[in-house]
Amino acid sequence: MPSSALAVLAGSLPQLALSTDPGDLEHYGRDWTRRWTPAPLAIARPADIGEVQAIVRWALAERVALVPSGGRTGLSGGAVAAHGELVVSFERMNRVLDFDPADRTLTVQPGLPLERLQQAAAGHGLLYPVDFAARGSCTIGGNIATNAGGIRVIRYGNTREWIAGVKVVTGTGELLDLNRGLIKNSSGYDLRHLMIGSEGTLGLVVEARVRLTDPPPASSVMLLALPAMDALMQVFDVCRRRLALGAFEFFTDRALHHVLAHGAQRPFEETAPFYVVAEFDAADEAQQAAALAVFEQCLEHGWVTDGAISQSAAQAAALWRLREGITESLAAHRPYKNDIAVRIGAIPAFMHQMQAIFAREYPAFDVVWFGHIGDGNLHINVLKPADLADAAFIEQCEHVTRLLSETLQACGGSISAEHGIGLVKKKYLAGTRSPAEIEVMRGIKRVLDPAGLLNPGKVFDTP
Repeated sequence: MPSSALAVLAGSLPQLALSTDPGDLEHYGRDWTRRWTPAPLAIARPADIGEVQAIVRWALAERVALVPSGGRTGLSGGAVAAHGELVVSFERMNRVLDFDPADRTLTVQPGLPLERLQQAAAGHGLLYPVDFAARGSCTIGGNIATNAGGIRVIRYGNTREWIAGVKVVTGTGELLDLNRGLIKNSSGYDLRHLMIGSEGTLGLVVEARVRLTDPPPASSVMLLALPAMDALMQVFDVCRRRLALGAFEFFTDRALHHVLAHGAQRPFEETAPFYVVAEFDAADEAQQAAALAVFEQCLEHGWVTDGAISQSAAQAAALWRLREGITESLAAHRPYKNDIAVRIGAIPAFMHQMQAIFAREYPAFDVVWFGHIGDGNLHINVLKPADLADAAFIEQCEHVTRLLSETLQACGGSISAEHGIGLVKKKYLAGTRSPAEIEVMRGIKRVLDPAGLLNPGKVFDTP
């Protein structure tokens, strides 16, 4: 791209923050994946919707691809700019614009970090319930782009359930105001939901109206040690029947090993192969007694070997750290990640098949897995041996991912539960979506982004 093209952009938008600093190019040109060398043309940081529209129209005229950028906490390469694209960072569009007490909604800009959104809701005595460990750095625009889930999907669902309306700029520079906060709206296709989870390939999210809800009652956290994988579903079943669950998470002994090495405190004297973290309503003595009864029932049946129930907010946070600290504790190892989903009823059979694949294909690798049993989402992190070259490691991991994809296809699962397809999982999309579905998706993209400039190469290749 000749520098004259950037000069045209800078001249047409004199207030636009535009950078070609090498440090900025590297920083904004990648997400948490490290498999591609960032090589963007420049970084644009618009301050309002008008600047975003002007950037898109410039890109059309100059035939420059655009990569939207939020907190760049993604794990599938969805925010990678490796081929001379202009990165459109929304970090300056980070404000809360409006609170509507009657509708109980907040209108926000896309660059607002999730944690600040949660704090804004709390300031009005309400809750924005979608939550995960990256809350301090991920943004609501990125959450919408990937339909992010997190740790409380079992009660509140994914991001999709909480978006009352969204404004997007399409690949032609048009501004679409989708749904406008309505609860009931049967006037044709709901294009709002089309945009949610589209990974910036159909439009750039420039504003969102999010729904809020009442804060949950007082809760407690229970940590359980399990002697075997088969006990997971037994424990989940009894917890779901007898407790008002807000979250139900599991992790393995290898996950605990890394979190402890990262500074967490050991919960029990003896190590177990599996652990469960369950958060449940505990606003009165009856709910607290129910949790103790659940623990005793599980202990009696041999489904658990040890357990702890939080008695304070500090203890609850310490127990949650054992689960939420896993990703950070593994970051230095540059793990290869899988993020997969199956129906809850298919979890036992799938986990046995998955464990057999790992034992056969990863005999010398440290495989750390954990996930959201309550919504059928499993996270797999494979750590690279120090003496293995990066290319050989990726090749071996992708061989196993193909096997996982085939197993998922057989049981009707998905290769991406909540991280998106991006670049990393593109070759496995056909295991989750039929050829007819993929062609429909391509057709939708051709309408909304006829020049193919919005996050090209992500999700699928366009002919």
